[in-house]
Amino acid sequence: MADLILTTYDWVPEPPRGYVRDLRVRWALEEAGLPYRVESTRFRDRGAEHFSHQPFGQVPWLTDGDISLFESGAILLHLGERSDRLMPSDPHGRSEVIEWLFAALNSVEMASLPWSLFKFSGDTADTPGRRQLDGFLTARLQHMEPVLTGREWLAGGFSVADILMADVLRLVDRFDGLADYPACRDYIARATARHSFMKAYEDQLAHFARADAAAPTP
Repeated sequence: MADLILTTYDWVPEPPRGYVRDLRVRWALEEAGLPYRVESTRFRDRGAEHFSHQPFGQVPWLTDGDISLFESGAILLHLGERSDRLMPSDPHGRSEVIEWLFAALNSVEMASLPWSLFKFSGDTADTPGRRQLDGFLTARLQHMEPVLTGREWLAGGFSVADILMADVLRLVDRFDGLADYPACRDYIARATARHSFMKAYEDQLAHFARADAAAPTP
């Protein structure tokens, strides 16, 4: 089996810690029990080597032997194909996981991320554009609530689709955007109570904390 190498930033500011998307990959690797190691790329002064793996200068990317993959959704799909703990091998089960994986990215995160960026910035202006973003996210959550009311996980057993959807919704919940959606909140609670999430989360925080400790004292 080829070594799996997860690459993330060496450091990030405090606000995004616990939400950097290498967490999704850590979570999947822990869930599947796949051996891996973590390497760092510079947050500041991103160089040619970084852009050769991730053309937008973001993280994470995963190296699997001579394969290098960027984008968290693509990485999760790749890992799902390596482990039936992350995605079933039967065609019906596999297709259901894949459709929800893409729904998390293309339907829910498309609405949640712009909304969350406004929250991160502290922008509270009541503008037509802001109201449009609020309405876009509300429409998506109104569709997710009945889905999650009727099932424990999105596609039968726990899968990469749940890792992605729970992480997308977790960011909304950070800003209390799920106050009117109890099924969504309960879903996040189930997902983040898993040992694999808790380890991934603590490992990410520890990774960035080590960079703080290694920084020279002003």
